[in-house]
Amino acid sequence: MKFIILTFPMIFGFIIDCILGDPYWLPHPIRAIGSFITSMEKWIRRIIPHNLRAGGVILALTTIFFSVSIPLIILFFSYKKNILIGLISESIMCYYMIAPKCLKNESIKVYKAIAEKNIEKSRKAVSMIVGRDTENLDKSRIIRATVETVAENTSDGVTAPLMYIAMFGAVGGFFYKAVNTLDSMIGYTNEKYADIGRFSAKTDDFLNFVPSRITAVLMIFSAKILGLDSKNALKIWRRDRRNHASPNSAQTEAVCAGALGIRLAGDAYYFGKLHKKPFIGDNTRNIENEDIVRVNKLMYTTSFITLILGVVFRAVVWGVIL
Repeated sequence: MKFIILTFPMIFGFIIDCILGDPYWLPHPIRAIGSFITSMEKWIRRIIPHNLRAGGVILALTTIFFSVSIPLIILFFSYKKNILIGLISESIMCYYMIAPKCLKNESIKVYKAIAEKNIEKSRKAVSMIVGRDTENLDKSRIIRATVETVAENTSDGVTAPLMYIAMFGAVGGFFYKAVNTLDSMIGYTNEKYADIGRFSAKTDDFLNFVPSRITAVLMIFSAKILGLDSKNALKIWRRDRRNHASPNSAQTEAVCAGALGIRLAGDAYYFGKLHKKPFIGDNTRNIENEDIVRVNKLMYTTSFITLILGVVFRAVVWGVIL
């Protein structure tokens, strides 16, 4: 019984995502967190425009507090009322915290647009999942941007929240996703966000430091399972895992580049400004549309392995503690 209570929400939440993904008509707590961040940012900029760095700390801590306390209260009363209600509530929360199918669906939209040879449609599709400017991207750069975002978000969108769920339950997932959402919305280094987003960006770097590296190692094993070049994945990971301004983003991108035998990253435009970035991987062959399919298989295999290890960790460690 203890095993079921500890692991059922994590497992069932993952299964729900595999079936439903993230339907746009369904209310989503991450969108609520995003709306809260937007409102708080406006308030901070209006109240203390002279000290946005301190305001950014207030914004982040307030967002994290509400993002954690609300699901914690809901779960407390759900489990208090009935164990089944508690398990269902926590399962739904776990489902909301991970996004493998959404990541796959959005990237496959790019794949289909490329297959249709519709460059404008593919630019629009990729603009929904990347932060860079996309209006002038050619076919190869569109594919590269898509592969990069699936590789990077294997950690941010799936394995890292699974790890925090394994450690602290659904509330841990909310804690992680609150910080991750803060970083994705205000954690930029441009003039507008450099001060107000600094604390959020640094906190996100800290929370992802270990998960991104664990994910990279698991992705190498996944490459082996899928018959991809796991030896080259290990080689490129060791060589290029620091080829990014973020201490974490290049971890999984390097593994992916090595496993697929392609070159990722390089210069990109953000908000109309060119950002010089080093390449990740070797240009042993031209990137192709099928690489989007391959990186999704890599993402799902890595996610399944993480789920299994997370279930074992939660059952053993929390089983002993409780």
